[in-house]
Amino acid sequence: MQTTETGVALLTRAGCHSCTHAFEVLSEVCREFDVPVTVVDVDEAAAESPDLRAEYGDRVPVVLLDGIEHSYWEVDVPRLRADLTRAGHPKNV
Repeated sequence: MQTTETGVALLTRAGCHSCTHAFEVLSEVCREFDVPVTVVDVDEAAAESPDLRAEYGDRVPVVLLDGIEHSYWEVDVPRLRADLTRAGHPKNV
């Protein structure tokens, strides 16, 4: 499934410890590239986008890069850094 959003998004749900950890890791990597992270709770979003929860709800946390699934359950840091570099985001460190 592809969304129309650009940038980096983290799909989460309330009470998900893995989601909290993924957000910390993802925030650190994205800060290196000056890219903001959008957090979307799949359960809250289900009212307007039930397909989002249906597609990703059993795999949270899920990282989307430009609306396309990039990784799930944990952040694939080396791949994300490579893909952000390839997308033309300059590294700040």
